[in-house]
Amino acid sequence: MTDTLPRAGSATEREILQQPAVWREAASRITARRGELDAFLAPLLARPDLRIVLTGAGTSAFIGEVAAPFLTGRLRRRIDAIATTDLVADPVELLAEDLPTLLVSFARSGDSPESTAATALADRLLADVHHLVLTCDPRGALHRAHSGRDDSFVLEMPEQANDEGFAMTSSFSSMLLSALLALGGEADVEPLAAAAERVIGQRDRIESLAVREPHRIVYLGSGALTGLARESALKLLETAAGRIVAVHDSSLGFRHGPKALVDGRTFVVVYGSGDPYTRAYDLDIAAELRTAIGDDAVLTVTAEPADGQALVLPGLEGVPDALLALPYAVFAQLFALHTSQHYGVPTDDPFPGGTVNRVVQGVTIHPLP
Repeated sequence: MTDTLPRAGSATEREILQQPAVWREAASRITARRGELDAFLAPLLARPDLRIVLTGAGTSAFIGEVAAPFLTGRLRRRIDAIATTDLVADPVELLAEDLPTLLVSFARSGDSPESTAATALADRLLADVHHLVLTCDPRGALHRAHSGRDDSFVLEMPEQANDEGFAMTSSFSSMLLSALLALGGEADVEPLAAAAERVIGQRDRIESLAVREPHRIVYLGSGALTGLARESALKLLETAAGRIVAVHDSSLGFRHGPKALVDGRTFVVVYGSGDPYTRAYDLDIAAELRTAIGDDAVLTVTAEPADGQALVLPGLEGVPDALLALPYAVFAQLFALHTSQHYGVPTDDPFPGGTVNRVVQGVTIHPLP
């Protein structure tokens, strides 16, 4: 198949390529508001019984899955990543423990019905709940619901992060970075931005992988990078309008059944952890799959040199996996973009018939008895 869309110019492409600049601005915003943030967060984090819940829908939920392991290690307390779609459907059980809670909500627009419903249910079911809201749209319903509340803190992302395209790209990475900096403390963003620029500089190579027309794509990772694997599979599914089946799993979990889908037309991406112990498991499954389906069918994305076909991002040695997820995500987004272009899918609007929407539709929020 030939590329039927312009190589440059779509909103989605622009929003992928702008991310290094957006990250720098997002980090500056956190620094500028550090005093306000600390005044809001410090009394909560001083409570040993505080439960932190990271929530959002779809890609926004996967931000929590990436961030939770890092923040658990950094804050040494209980942190749960629970999608708003789960909280709204089963709030009584998921919020059964009436603990002091910080509900951290991620939302590109904040207009998905579950976004405001989840915070309202937490207010109803919990005696002591505070809200940290990260959103890209100051006009969105979630932003409006929490602005000016004493028990809420709203963090707006840079204006460019409010993606116009269907798929969340800048919005995903800017909210992830902002959450890690706001809750986990300062980090040097420049190496991450530079690594993303190196990924962008390898677009031609990424495109050459995307146009090989595999039947299935598998994304694997460990810990925080399992959440990124899930986001990567979704990005490909939605951007290419389901033309290729994309799945995800953990590096160790994949052998426990899901490996059955691997055949000669499967392409596997393994995200290498920055932790040497964890990375050993990632490299093991990559080597096993290379033996089974060939070196050309397996790609390791890693900050450290690796055997076989690899996209290596030097300068990130020792960086925690939740932060590695940022430049790794740029790879997944570019792979999805070029797959979409290759199949002639309108990347900014892959579902023109409205079967899937940029802001979810058709959700009825039922009253809680």
